[in-house]
Amino acid sequence: MTDLFRNAFRSHPAGVAVITAVGVSGPVGLTASSLASVSADPPALSFSLSGSRSAEQLIEAETVLVHMMDAAQVELVKLFSKPGTERFTSGMNWSTLPTGEPLLLDAPWALRCRITHRVPVGASILLAAEVLDVLTTPGKAAPLVYHDRAFHRLTDESRMD
Repeated sequence: MTDLFRNAFRSHPAGVAVITAVGVSGPVGLTASSLASVSADPPALSFSLSGSRSAEQLIEAETVLVHMMDAAQVELVKLFSKPGTERFTSGMNWSTLPTGEPLLLDAPWALRCRITHRVPVGASILLAAEVLDVLTTPGKAAPLVYHDRAFHRLTDESRMD
């Protein structure tokens, strides 16, 4: 059943986010495709994490930044998806918010969140968070989705009205 479950979700496209926070030794972050809207009033979201040192530090963080990424940031998304890669380098376009979280400046949307619930589910932790601030970068780019273990760009031509 595990293989069938994985295959089912490989055929289900998902948006792509990079989640960052301040960890015990500085900024940490990783790519996630489990982001979901939970409530619009009050604004809340959820995502799940497992398996890496970055995930462990994000799970323990009080606040996180959830960056909703677009196709223009696919290389950055790939960098944050590979364990052991160097992140938050001087060549990367990022800064630190006054509240301490690392902000990826090219992300079209960044949601500053306070973790409200941590729920163990199998080998993962499901995190629910209230949205404290919404930051945006002007401009329009193609959305980025994860489907069948690869990143894909959505275009106007892919729209089906």
